[in-house]
Amino acid sequence: MPSAARGIAVASLLLVHAAWAAGPGEGPAVAQPPAAVVDTAAVEPSGRAIAVPSGGDLQAALDSARPGDVVTLEPGAVYRGPFTLPKKSGSGWIVVRTGGDARAATALPRIDPGQAPKLAKLVAASGSVVKTAPGAHHYRLSGLEIRPTEGAFVHNLIEIGSAETSTEDLPHHVIVERCLLRGDPRRGARRGVALNGAHAAVIDSYIADIKEVGADSQAIAGWNGPGPFQIANNYLEGAGENVMFGGVDPSIRDLVPSDIEILRNHVAKPLAWKADAPSYAGTPWTVKNLFELKNARRVRVEGNLFEHSWVQAQIGFAIVLTVRNQDGRAPWSVVEDVTFANNVIRGATSGVNIHGRDNNHPSQPTRRIAIRNNLFADIGGPHWGGEGRLFQIVDGTSSVVIEHNTALHIGTIITAEAAPHRGFVFTDNIVAHNTYGITGTGVGIGTQALDALFPGAVVRRNVIVGGSSAQYPRDNFFVRSWAQVKFEDLAQGRVRLTDASPFRRAGLDGTDVGVDASALTQTIRPGGDGRR
Repeated sequence: MPSAARGIAVASLLLVHAAWAAGPGEGPAVAQPPAAVVDTAAVEPSGRAIAVPSGGDLQAALDSARPGDVVTLEPGAVYRGPFTLPKKSGSGWIVVRTGGDARAATALPRIDPGQAPKLAKLVAASGSVVKTAPGAHHYRLSGLEIRPTEGAFVHNLIEIGSAETSTEDLPHHVIVERCLLRGDPRRGARRGVALNGAHAAVIDSYIADIKEVGADSQAIAGWNGPGPFQIANNYLEGAGENVMFGGVDPSIRDLVPSDIEILRNHVAKPLAWKADAPSYAGTPWTVKNLFELKNARRVRVEGNLFEHSWVQAQIGFAIVLTVRNQDGRAPWSVVEDVTFANNVIRGATSGVNIHGRDNNHPSQPTRRIAIRNNLFADIGGPHWGGEGRLFQIVDGTSSVVIEHNTALHIGTIITAEAAPHRGFVFTDNIVAHNTYGITGTGVGIGTQALDALFPGAVVRRNVIVGGSSAQYPRDNFFVRSWAQVKFEDLAQGRVRLTDASPFRRAGLDGTDVGVDASALTQTIRPGGDGRR
């Protein structure tokens, strides 16, 4: 870990202990990282090469393949399914990939639609194009295009598990890599990948046209697998929730999707889906948010670009952390140990919405959430159709730590209500006060809201543009305008502080207040496409 990062982590820990001493009830604690990770290292087949020519029987090849084999498909050929990945004995990988010269063409870090002509194409007219049999394991789908038959609607392009009722039947060790997944341009698809299993990953892929009218759709969604999961270096496009864990009650008792890594993805909704955009294509797809956790534990979300979330079927928050016992049969549902760091969130109605408990069914509390070193830009305003709230925190969270973020937003810094929040830390951020700043429903703004709804909170060393120091705790900075912050070039999105800024090295940990721009450039390329 770099020294600056160690400094931030140490300062965070000290702040957490300080808040614990000051506040009643449950003391804050540090969000825990994933306890296990998916190994996505490349494997070389050790068995047979099974070539399936254009028009050949791919399902028969899958049925006959043994661990260690590679099934190669003809570049550009269409294979009509649906297809099932059978359960095999043994632990060697079965690789299914486009063969020939296309193998070199798909070896790039992330695939894109320009490579489609060289890819073998798996299609189906209904259901799922590719799904796992109960207990299927050790499959890699590599360098393939997977889509519905033209004009068809399918529920899943790839279904890795669904409603298994025992852990023995769950699929495991399934990796989707450098694949192009697209719903039908006119009819869409409900889901790109259903990610329900163990040791499963989607990497270096491109998922688009996942959209539906009247129902939620997701590029990737998981609800009935224990993990670990990795979603890394993909383009992910979905109308409902681009990425979601939870949302369906698990079929396995006490199951919580856990140990989840979401790294270096570009997560977006195209403006062709937005009714008032010049590029609007005319279909009112059901649009909600970019990322949502309803039942998840130990989640690392880092180095991603999230963009375009507006008011349509939901109120336009880009990021939603709201625990839900969705249909009332999973009271163990929880959102806990989430680290959201080094991301860019831009072009959205509002920023982050956090609920402490399900307000419809019994659930566990939301707790140990770290939101650190993120840039929020273009949040709110008429273009996105909403209030521009940066954070909304309701109904009794615990151990929420928000630090070293920079935000350009038109609404409140924090809107809070319902049960108090314990162990809250808000430090070293650069934000706009606007009209109401930190506000609590029915309890006022500033210190009044903090005392009523965030007892014992640590709120220090924040730069607040606008507002009055008399309304807030001491050891915060107030300036009249963004110009006084002295960014390198705010109009061009360059939010590194200049040497002339009074807030250089003014943070509690001795670093600059606000986002560390160099950490963002290490995880997101300057082109803004979410790739390294």
